Amino acid sequence: MKRTQRGMTLLSFVVVLGVVGFFAYIGMKLFPMYSEYYAVKQALRGLQAEPGIANQDPARIKNLFFRRLDISYSDNVKPENVKLERSQNGGPGWDMTVDYEVRKALVANLDVVGRFHADGKLANVGDGG
Repeated sequence: MKRTQRGMTLLSFVVVLGVVGFFAYIGMKLFPMYSEYYAVKQALRGLQAEPGIANQDPARIKNLFFRRLDISYSDNVKPENVKLERSQNGGPGWDMTVDYEVRKALVANLDVVGRFHADGKLANVGDGG
């Protein structure tokens, strides 16, 4: 009775290792981009919970927003990426939009580009008014 060997050959192991390594490398390039986007969303949520935010001037709101981002070491969001407009619903408040793009080198002359968008309404929620 002859037994046949089963399992991966060295060549197939190297190929699988290469594929797994490639996807791990892509994940390492993409994770910081999405981590920063999560920090932007968290900073926006923090501003929405800020008492009296609807009555603040835009410069103060941007200052508070970027202070929250500095804690997360976010460096791709610039002041020109943040837009504040008065709310269209008639009451006091602001509509805040953050649109930015992140470009990271992937391999040789190939880049990965991420476009991110976050928005929220800043109204007087936490102060009873």
